[in-house]
Amino acid sequence: MVLAVCAAGDDVILEGIGRSAIDKRPRQGRLAVDELGLVDDHVGNKRHHGGVDQAVYAYADDEARRWAEELGRELPYGWFGENLRIDGMAVTDALVGERWEVGADGLILEVTIPRVPCRTFAVWAGEPRWMKRFLDQADFGTYLRVVQNGSVAQGDQITVVHRPDHGVRSRDLLAGGDIGAIRSLLVRDDLPAKVRREATKMVNKSERRVGAATQGGQHKS
Repeated sequence: MVLAVCAAGDDVILEGIGRSAIDKRPRQGRLAVDELGLVDDHVGNKRHHGGVDQAVYAYADDEARRWAEELGRELPYGWFGENLRIDGMAVTDALVGERWEVGADGLILEVTIPRVPCRTFAVWAGEPRWMKRFLDQADFGTYLRVVQNGSVAQGDQITVVHRPDHGVRSRDLLAGGDIGAIRSLLVRDDLPAKVRREATKMVNKSERRVGAATQGGQHKS
């Protein structure tokens, strides 16, 4: 279920960063969603955020509550920069290419890539070693692309209408997973561009590790 729909209003000014749209706040009523996301939202740094493959960002409430307990502070809806705070279903562990029907106004979203923590997020959080801690915990949330336009509101139910059988989770494209399965994604012609980019990075990273281990073994012999 959608606990909150969040969008940026006025940009926040962050020290050493400047203007940012990371400060998302809950909105009331139904919000229209097109191929670039919530029409009432906006993106500050378009080089690293937004676009069709990162149109909507979702974060799970159970992961948010875990962070709130660890940090000893309230983390309100939108604090992670998310558009959708979601309860009752896997978000970071959703499968790449999984499709969600949200509400009853035709909105269909497709899971793409995990959120990569950036310096803006670190400054916004104001927590020591935040980027490393976020990466180590690996509760990234996930980005989604819009397959079919519609609208979304607090309280909307989410139904998984398609789940692929490759087994690759959004989490795996940043935290690592079954490299064989991730490699199998790359043979698909219809893979969203940023999914292909992140899957390629993960495969290359794995191959470098194997190469380094092989070279190390040769030196020892």
